[in-house]
Amino acid sequence: MSADAPVEVTVVVATFDHESSIERALHSVLTQRTERSLEVIVSEDCSTDATRDLVLRAARCDERVRVMLSEHNLASNEVVARAIGAARGRYLCLLDGDDWWCSPDKVERQAAFLDEHPEASAVFHNAVIAYDDLVTDERWTPATQPRHTDARRIWEGNPFATCAGMMRTGALHGLGAWYHDLFPITDWPLYVLCARYGLLCFDDDVVGVYRLHAGGEFSALPRDAKLDAIAGFYAAMRRSAGGHDPDLDAGAARYFFDQAWQHVHLGERDLARRCVRHGIEQGRSRALRKELVRLGGRLWRR
Repeated sequence: MSADAPVEVTVVVATFDHESSIERALHSVLTQRTERSLEVIVSEDCSTDATRDLVLRAARCDERVRVMLSEHNLASNEVVARAIGAARGRYLCLLDGDDWWCSPDKVERQAAFLDEHPEASAVFHNAVIAYDDLVTDERWTPATQPRHTDARRIWEGNPFATCAGMMRTGALHGLGAWYHDLFPITDWPLYVLCARYGLLCFDDDVVGVYRLHAGGEFSALPRDAKLDAIAGFYAAMRRSAGGHDPDLDAGAARYFFDQAWQHVHLGERDLARRCVRHGIEQGRSRALRKELVRLGGRLWRR
């Protein structure tokens, strides 16, 4: 594809050690049924297996594919950020190299939606979960997910699968170096940026397969480490916002309050206590902080 050719949709495929799955991921992109111009930027993070050879071969076979290579393993969101910075499309999709699209019309359906709905900055469908290579009927996003999520609600948690969305590239211009160290939380901060420009819209139809496995950067973390990573996400986003964002404060309090109660109901008091600590520290919503303090009093009472 000529560097001067117009592009409507950019697909960013981030990959590391995905030898067994990267060809399936790329095939699901390159066989999309659409007349729209499409570019695929594969951002490869110095894999230790044959992933690099496979993506370079894909680029030789299809001019829509270009590859960005790391000289050493970055293990940071810079791998995604550099591809977003190089994107030429009006619209942008993310796909991890171990996930894939199961709908051949995903790109066309989502681009047409954004064409018709200027009030939307992103659109998401659903994804089913695969445990290793076992694809299930379990959906990543609950069917109860509201059709529209705004800049306040997106702080309360990320309900969307990475492989299931399309964003307006222009909504991501606020991406900066602050984003790099949020890894392995990659997509949620992008949705926060999008929500500042418009609604995040949701359709429950399944378009992708989201793979959970022991090698996943975030899914493989122990549950306490996941909670710590999310607390770090809120802290870093607060710093990038200059120290105060009432929507962030309320969202963090709500997230950890809800998580704490889930762990209480499961009898997981240590994890519930961790949620309370994070909620009091990161959630600066006055009403919910009081609730967190009351809940903490119950959890630490002998």
